[in-house]
Amino acid sequence: MTSKKVIELFYDVVSPYSWLGFEVMCRYRNVWNIELKLRPAFLGGVMQGAGNKPPGLVPNKFKYMTKDLSRLAEYFDVPLQQPADPFEAMFQKGSLTAMRFVAAVQEKEKDGDKKVENVSRELWRRIWSEDKDITEPASLSEAALKAGLSESEIKEVLASSTSTEIKNNLKSTTQAALDHGAFGFPMIVCHVGGKPEMFFGSDRFELIAHCIGENTIVPCTTHQHIYHQTGRNK
Repeated sequence: MTSKKVIELFYDVVSPYSWLGFEVMCRYRNVWNIELKLRPAFLGGVMQGAGNKPPGLVPNKFKYMTKDLSRLAEYFDVPLQQPADPFEAMFQKGSLTAMRFVAAVQEKEKDGDKKVENVSRELWRRIWSEDKDITEPASLSEAALKAGLSESEIKEVLASSTSTEIKNNLKSTTQAALDHGAFGFPMIVCHVGGKPEMFFGSDRFELIAHCIGENTIVPCTTHQHIYHQTGRNK
């Protein structure tokens, strides 16, 4: 039996492009021979560490981004919609509290990534589909309830999310992203033949398929989970 190739996905729920990359990689997990490892990290730390600037500081880039996200959301069938104030959603409120919460969910889960996957998706849905807050404990609790966590689990996660251990865990994952060469999210790291290959963005799936020796496919109409193969068999 061929061992599964390991792919790490570094992301932050404040990033709409991360949501697109997250959903598509979760779909590929069902058709590629891969083990997908979720790596929730802090985008603000990556931007600062890499010396990168937010797209909102470049007016034409920010204008293009709003149109680009609309097209990508339709193409990948992800319910992403612009908040009333995208700049505030992405750059003013921040995501540190939310990502510490996600990191705490992951630390508590131990076995697999299902809960952290569900919680992350609900947080993206709040900010990028429902235009709701993701910074307050009540908001995090509501997202976690929708993700399937019990009230007792949520209480425990909220408490641990402010602990030194979880803060250090998030810092460590963020630093790992920087060590791989990250300058933004999503960042996907494929481990092939003992060598990591880094890809940035939500539009590199064909290259990733080529890198890991899988078919190049385009996941679409996700409600029915239909896939159209566009590449060659390996």
